[in-house]
Amino acid sequence: MTTTARPPHPMLRIATEVAEALAVGTPVVALESTIISHGMPYPHNVAMAREVEQIVRTGGAVPATIAVLEGHPTIGLADDELELLGSHAEVRKVSVRDLPYVVATRSHGATTVASTMRLAGLAGIRVFVTGGLGGVHRGAEVSMDVSADLTELSRTEVAVVSAGVKSILDITRTLEVLETLGVPVVGYGTDEFPSFYSRSSGVPAPMRLDTPEEVAALMRATWDLGLGSGIAVANPVPADEEMPRDEIDAVIHRALADCDERGIRGKDITPYLLGRIVELSGGRSLETNLALVRHNARVGTAIAVAHAAHP
Repeated sequence: MTTTARPPHPMLRIATEVAEALAVGTPVVALESTIISHGMPYPHNVAMAREVEQIVRTGGAVPATIAVLEGHPTIGLADDELELLGSHAEVRKVSVRDLPYVVATRSHGATTVASTMRLAGLAGIRVFVTGGLGGVHRGAEVSMDVSADLTELSRTEVAVVSAGVKSILDITRTLEVLETLGVPVVGYGTDEFPSFYSRSSGVPAPMRLDTPEEVAALMRATWDLGLGSGIAVANPVPADEEMPRDEIDAVIHRALADCDERGIRGKDITPYLLGRIVELSGGRSLETNLALVRHNARVGTAIAVAHAAHP
């Protein structure tokens, strides 16, 4: 893969296409890699990654999938690098705290929402599309398990488009933490905060915006004010592809019980639960996951295009 000679940050390896787009103001959309390595089974993961990149291109932006390869924080991946992330057995799940380790040990790392945000910010990318945000885990009052995604949203100027907080989490407490951290949380075309597999959660969205241009205006206002935070854009899964709340809630309850019985803790919880939910739902949750990622890519690309038109 060819890279630029002078990346915006000396430790980043930036694909030429991405660097050229950033240099001239062409919209760029960041994409995470944990969803490839730890979020979906092979070969669905690689096919999804290629499809999402094409959705971004079709929408008028340049995709920049982010990962750490042989210790190099890499912004924009070649096709064989996507394949490596999806099939290699020793790709580490990398949040912000893990970045120095994988760089120092020259390892492969798939970036989470938090670390993708950080690297996207260092590269000068303002819009990032993912599946679902991390947040406050159920029972966090005992476990203290709160995702670094929330802290990163409070300190990195990137708009993150997701289908809301993952359904396995405590949505109400997650929104309370985001409020405390001063992060704008927007329901895109909805008054109710979505819950990943479902359009509804029973929790109101703190704010609502309905067009890419409105979100782009919020981005400009947030950063022109010097607030220094990211923006969480919660984009519900399309109505004809969601899983009803009562159905997915029953599946999640069973998966959480299985997780407790196995004693799974920490960063292993989310990958286990997502995989178990696929099993318990007979694969239906995977189809919904793919649908919401596609939808987020379309909306996120439109936002990136609107923001690039009036940076």
